[in-house]
Amino acid sequence: MSNTEDTAPSKIHHAGTTPLGPAGTPSADVENQTGTGTGTGFGVLGIVRRWEREDLLKKGYVALRGMALLFSLLAFIIMASNNHTDWKKFDRFEEYRYVLAIAILSTLYTGLQALRQVHELSTGKYFITRGTSAIVDFFGDQITAYLLISSASSAVPLTNRLRESQDDIFTDSSAAAISMSFLAFFALALAALVSGYKLSNRSTYI
Repeated sequence: MSNTEDTAPSKIHHAGTTPLGPAGTPSADVENQTGTGTGTGFGVLGIVRRWEREDLLKKGYVALRGMALLFSLLAFIIMASNNHTDWKKFDRFEEYRYVLAIAILSTLYTGLQALRQVHELSTGKYFITRGTSAIVDFFGDQITAYLLISSASSAVPLTNRLRESQDDIFTDSSAAAISMSFLAFFALALAALVSGYKLSNRSTYI
């Protein structure tokens, strides 16, 4: 009779207490530590992944600007050197002059932007606030890309008409310059997507 009374209390858990694990510590706290982002756990991993994603985004952005600069410069050089005998001179056609002018504008814009971004990546210093630069980048990319596709599209019909009568180095050079303008447009269009993403998250960069 006395043995039953002595062992009974040890089987009763008091209300409001937390069951102890094998080591005498609350088992529920172990699960809570892995789910929180204070100090260790998924919080640190999330920050590291975000830094890696932003670094990759910056490098990809600079690469797109570099490609746009290269294609714009090629379009400018090819069209400016497209001068041959008789009427085969680019400056005699308004469409080709338009292609050349926009190629020069795009070369200047992408060149300055590429230099600025390389300087920011290498030194960590910014000429203007990151929020303001996101706005400038977005609208600058949009406008320049629109002008590139506009100039290239306007010169395509003229080149096709000239090729119907005579297909030679003049029309081939014109087509090459137009192709470079299209490639510069695609590079800047992709850069505009990145700048749009940066603009949508501009509160992070202020």
